[in-house]
Amino acid sequence: MLAASGTFAYGVEFASLVDLNEIGGIVVKGLSARPIDGNKPPRLYETEGGMMNSIGLQNIGVQAFVKDKLPGLARYQTKIFANVFGYAPEDYLEVVRALEDAEGLAAYELNVSCPNTKHGGMFFSSDPALLGELVSSVKRLNPRRPLIVKLSPNVARIEPVAKAAEAAGADAISLVNTFVSLAIDARTRRPRIGAGLAGLSGPAIKPIALRMVMEAARAVKIPVVGLGGIASGEDAAEFLIAGATAVEVGTATFWDPSAPARIARELDRFLAEEKVANVKELTGSLRWPV
Repeated sequence: MLAASGTFAYGVEFASLVDLNEIGGIVVKGLSARPIDGNKPPRLYETEGGMMNSIGLQNIGVQAFVKDKLPGLARYQTKIFANVFGYAPEDYLEVVRALEDAEGLAAYELNVSCPNTKHGGMFFSSDPALLGELVSSVKRLNPRRPLIVKLSPNVARIEPVAKAAEAAGADAISLVNTFVSLAIDARTRRPRIGAGLAGLSGPAIKPIALRMVMEAARAVKIPVVGLGGIASGEDAAEFLIAGATAVEVGTATFWDPSAPARIARELDRFLAEEKVANVKELTGSLRWPV
């Protein structure tokens, strides 16, 4: 059970609220080559079935993360995953190079799926050829850690981009990120988010996320990490049944910071109730089509 990027800060900020050792892994907030201020407010809006955000990948930059945040994570046994973001391939390469010399990281999650910036991010995830070139360029660095590629759901079909990431050398893929959305204040006739469009997450997107995880898992041989509206142990089980080998918890941590640990415990109870000896038995066990 992992805490998803963008919802759990850099991990250390939650140490007073939850025992970080109870979480299998933390995917830290997206890291860029240099600090990013992010989008203008308001940046969050609660919908009937979830949450919209347009943070704009505000972050302190990779150098400050290595210097100020990563050392504080070393005292915990939980695995740390660095989410890497860029506007161009050379930006991604610069961040990975900076992280290669740092200790305490388990893997990289290449964010090619964020809809909340004016350029970059989702641009790569919507074009299999460009995505393949980006992943290949990172792999040519011979990074010493596994490379997970985080895919966008804002595509016509997920299979081509999943296959492109696999063919380019990705060790795993994760999906889904948020769906591009719009909320309007009818009285002011203006968007409720400062940047206009935003990314929708939370329970509302779970059925679509499940479908896309299933499609991606059936299209590739590499592991799939599923996310999108997971708020309970049974939610997590559904993603595993759809084909995921691991899951990330994101929006749920906004109302329950301990959600990743709680959901892991609930999943354990589900396995016991269903008399499933090993969680791996769930992965890809969907009985459909018959």
